[in-house]
Amino acid sequence: MIEFHNVAKRYPSGHAALRDVSFAVARGEMVFLTGHSGAGKSTLLKLIALIERPSAGEVIVNERNLTRLGRRHIPYHRRGLGMIFQDYRLLQERSVFDNVALPLVIAGEYDQRETGRRVRAALDKVGLLGKEKYYPVELSGGEQQRVGIARAVVHKPVLLLADEPTGNLDPDLSREIMALFEAFQRVGVTVLIASHDHDLIARMNHRVLTLHQGVMLNGEGAPAP
Repeated sequence: MIEFHNVAKRYPSGHAALRDVSFAVARGEMVFLTGHSGAGKSTLLKLIALIERPSAGEVIVNERNLTRLGRRHIPYHRRGLGMIFQDYRLLQERSVFDNVALPLVIAGEYDQRETGRRVRAALDKVGLLGKEKYYPVELSGGEQQRVGIARAVVHKPVLLLADEPTGNLDPDLSREIMALFEAFQRVGVTVLIASHDHDLIARMNHRVLTLHQGVMLNGEGAPAP
């Protein structure tokens, strides 16, 4: 599902965020990406989502070589992805329903009835069915993160990318969010989670990739203890 071949990312300032990174994530696998702050985790996720382009090497996602992908094909690539962020990135002036429906509205491929059906199904998956009319300010941090997850899966992506999704949550809520990711993985979704929560990762029986100063220390990965 994801392949990096000798990938480097250097910014105009000269900072090398990634250096000669190679690894692979199989379809339907759940993998953790860890490393200290500034190790390159967010940059790596941005390359997969084509928010950034690599300076060297090849990035292949879902059998599509992103290094050669033209600008007009980027929206189609992103429709196969779901992205989840630490800070939720919800539209505060919009309801839960509108926040979750946003990817469908942007795609412009669904009528009002199908949009409603998909939004309710996504909210049901994360345990928030019935809160469609709430606004983010009326929800707890854990509920806001669940809305972010529902928004990420409403268009049925094949790949979920999560950047520190439990960074603002307490340990109990963090475990609940991880259980949701595992539920998506069990139905065939590939999940890549960037996290520096070593205690949480240690409790999960999934492969771990480690970045250090832009270098992948274990490209093959190793099972979490």
